[in-house]
Amino acid sequence: MSPGGTGARTHARADAGTHARAEVLVTPGALAAALAGDEPPVLLDVRWVLGRDDGREQHLAGHLPGAVFVDLPTELSAPPTAEGGRHPLPDVAALEAAARRWGVRAGRGVVAYDATGGLAAARAWWLLRWAGVRDVRLLDGGLAAWTAAGLPLEAGAVVPEPGDVVLSGGGLPTVDADGAAAWPTHGVLLDARAGERYRGESEPVDPRAGHVPGALSAPTADLLGPDGRFRPEAELRARLGPHADAGPVAVYCGSGVTAAHTVAALATLGVEAALYPGSWSQWSADAARPAATGARPGRPA
Repeated sequence: MSPGGTGARTHARADAGTHARAEVLVTPGALAAALAGDEPPVLLDVRWVLGRDDGREQHLAGHLPGAVFVDLPTELSAPPTAEGGRHPLPDVAALEAAARRWGVRAGRGVVAYDATGGLAAARAWWLLRWAGVRDVRLLDGGLAAWTAAGLPLEAGAVVPEPGDVVLSGGGLPTVDADGAAAWPTHGVLLDARAGERYRGESEPVDPRAGHVPGALSAPTADLLGPDGRFRPEAELRARLGPHADAGPVAVYCGSGVTAAHTVAALATLGVEAALYPGSWSQWSADAARPAATGARPGRPA
């Protein structure tokens, strides 16, 4: 077969995917080695689950050595409003002040983790990259993968030396409500929530049930394997590749948190997707915005 044939293109695509994945995810073993090096990354513990507020207590009971606790509702979000949603993007100056409290410094890598397969930690990954920090990765499998590898935890609070990072927004693409409404006419809009919320069968948090007309259901939890790690590249490509091949991709969820996890999964495939930060919490609070229900995408507004 010639060098430019199908086999060569497939091999090149695989190499590109492997490189892209390594820029997003880090294994427990590789992280342990980095932490033992001369310039260890800043570790962020972003344990948060909707409806619970005991992340800090969990952190204090046991966390990766040197990890700083990050409070998602107050440090990775602005206060909730009907106009902005449940977790609006924080002001860049506030995010910079928080990042400096965490010890983030110019030129130093960052690794974020949680206990839910990255569903919360991806918010820190996305925000810091959006704000201009390029070397940010997720611990693949999070806390469970670290302990399963026999690596140690420590207890108590961690107060690092203040950092000096300078942040600026706009490093990753976003879309607002009007953009989300129009997106299905020229690209693919993915709804990262659980299928029953997409279909409108259940809505435990937001004002109305349903989904943005034209959006496709792509639950982000399906992108994780039974061990809480991101699925292998081939499996992710089977789930997400057809969407990426159909045009530019934008993603939303309930409040812009777990959608960042889908954006991260797409990034492991070398696909840059836009995030709709306000997500369904913003959309459903506006009575003028239509809501589609059922398993079909519905008609774009």
